Amino acid sequence: MASSIFERHKVIERHVTLLGVLALVTVAIGGIVEIAPLFWIQSTVVKVDGVRPYTPLELAGRDVYVREGCYGCHSQMIRPFRDETERYGHYSLAAESMYDHPFQWGSERTGPDLARTGGRYSDGWHVQHLTDPQSVVPESIMPPYAFLATREIDGKSMAAHLVALRRVGVPYSDEAIKQAAADFETQATGEGDTAAFVKRYPKAQARDYDGDPKRVTEMDALIAYLQGLGNQIDFKSAEAQEQAK
Repeated sequence: MASSIFERHKVIERHVTLLGVLALVTVAIGGIVEIAPLFWIQSTVVKVDGVRPYTPLELAGRDVYVREGCYGCHSQMIRPFRDETERYGHYSLAAESMYDHPFQWGSERTGPDLARTGGRYSDGWHVQHLTDPQSVVPESIMPPYAFLATREIDGKSMAAHLVALRRVGVPYSDEAIKQAAADFETQATGEGDTAAFVKRYPKAQARDYDGDPKRVTEMDALIAYLQGLGNQIDFKSAEAQEQAK
């Protein structure tokens, strides 16, 4: 019996065309099994209460995060394993990244995962860490980003940014787009119509982030983005919704 199987296998190995056809058939079957079910489900992402689009300032900070390649050393994906959840918090949900373009999930961790970093450290800690990482974490190999505190930014272009994201499915309202520049300044300074701002972006924090209230810098934006990561969802409610689905 075993020898018969081996003989048949030799036939396949010795005929390149046959081997190619059988490999193609195998890959096709695997692809159909993986892809076909997606056409019969309404969504691959279970929506969870609390998840909202990024604020204009957070978006600007996210752009800095991506531009500087922070994703190369820090993932934003906590796996559902005990060693990960005990260190970082609740495992990541797909819904948390539903407004990310591109998402920041990954497998590389030269540094810690940042999916739940929001609120874990003070703004001052982040400023010091970004300015001189080794002064806070001596064993860190992270390069300094002190220059972020010298680069001023404004929210004049954020309305166009929100429009572009709405075209790919992020639900920014006409009001949010109209108020993008004002919301940018309000969050970065803590001044302006903070009540309307928080109504548009629940749980968003409005204040000076980098310790220099006289100007808005890339440091402000990046810290605003980091402080907003992972603190939007009530995970007990989220787990109940997932179980109900």
